[in-house]
Amino acid sequence: MKKIDGGVCAAQGFTANGIHCGIRKNRAKRDLALIRSEVRASAAAVYTTNLVKGAPIGVTRANIADGYAQAILCNSGNANTCNADGPSVAAEMCGLAADALQIDAADVVVASTGVIGQPLDVTPIADGMAALAAGLGPYSAYAAEAIMTTDTKVKEIAFSFSVDGTECRIGGIAKGSGMIHPNMATMLVFLTTDAAISPELLQAALSEDVKTSFNMVSIDGDTSTNDMVAILANGMAGNAPITAPGPAFDAFKAALNACTVYLCRMIAGDGEGATKLLECIVTGGATYAAAAGAAKSVICSSLLKAAMFGADANWGRVLCAIGYAGQNIDVTKIDVSFRSAKGTITVCRGGSGVPFSEETAKEILLEPEIQILVELNAGTASATAWGCDLTYDYVKINGDYRT
Repeated sequence: MKKIDGGVCAAQGFTANGIHCGIRKNRAKRDLALIRSEVRASAAAVYTTNLVKGAPIGVTRANIADGYAQAILCNSGNANTCNADGPSVAAEMCGLAADALQIDAADVVVASTGVIGQPLDVTPIADGMAALAAGLGPYSAYAAEAIMTTDTKVKEIAFSFSVDGTECRIGGIAKGSGMIHPNMATMLVFLTTDAAISPELLQAALSEDVKTSFNMVSIDGDTSTNDMVAILANGMAGNAPITAPGPAFDAFKAALNACTVYLCRMIAGDGEGATKLLECIVTGGATYAAAAGAAKSVICSSLLKAAMFGADANWGRVLCAIGYAGQNIDVTKIDVSFRSAKGTITVCRGGSGVPFSEETAKEILLEPEIQILVELNAGTASATAWGCDLTYDYVKINGDYRT
């Protein structure tokens, strides 16, 4: 497997574009993205578990119920959520894209992100569709920009990998900076691959993958209403179609996970107001559930996140978070260390503090990427979760997000 350029356009047969159509007032910000496959593709998706769901989720779910799609359309600046006419607007967006691309409206994945509870005027989308479709090309970054809200960085990645000796490619773009919490689908993530794989196995791979990737990311404890991960697989690489578990399916899942974990880290590191990427690595769990529960609880702790912002090695907050994780864990066996590019420092052994240099710890915790290492000493299971520090700017961003 090798990291390559191209994002969602790295795989054969995929083009993308992103423009400013007028949904957002700032003309410097792209607000409408389109991804197209040359041919109809296997499709799969996972969605937010929030009971309040954006209208596009219901439309997309219906459109890909047959396991196929050919395009993805997404706007930013308005979530199209909690609107009486939301489903009809989302369906109209599919129709506009279908007309421009000369495909079936039922083959369009549609998504929206932005402010909840404000009607979405489809007029700027209709007015911009011709230019959006006409400009399709190798412009993964344009599409990635167009789905951003409070994100500060474009998030894209691609890998090449081999399936039974055939080179295949997979790539993705993502948006996500706030309103992100485990046990949902994710923020918005769109993945493309030229591997040939059945819709059933594509859905199985994605549903399995998010359990250890996007569901292990938390920025602020809020599960959003519009979160979706969607993937299209058009088969243009020419490999023998993956229709059953085996080495080919394993290779595909490994490449998918490489993409999703990369995007997880980018999303966590770009949390609203964040200055640091936090990665909690839990080892020695009696079960995966215990390890994952501990990792997620640590990453979700507002007190721990605030301590990391202040470069304060307050390891008691790590144990506190594990203690309320709801898992059967012997807290008298836990070891905790902090690690960054500046080194590693052990702060707890067997559930009790050990002497350490506060000055050395502060130097380690001032780095932009910090690992919180937890050893449960109860077995062989491990899990990783990602998050960010909690800063003053998070409140500033969300205090007037709507206005």
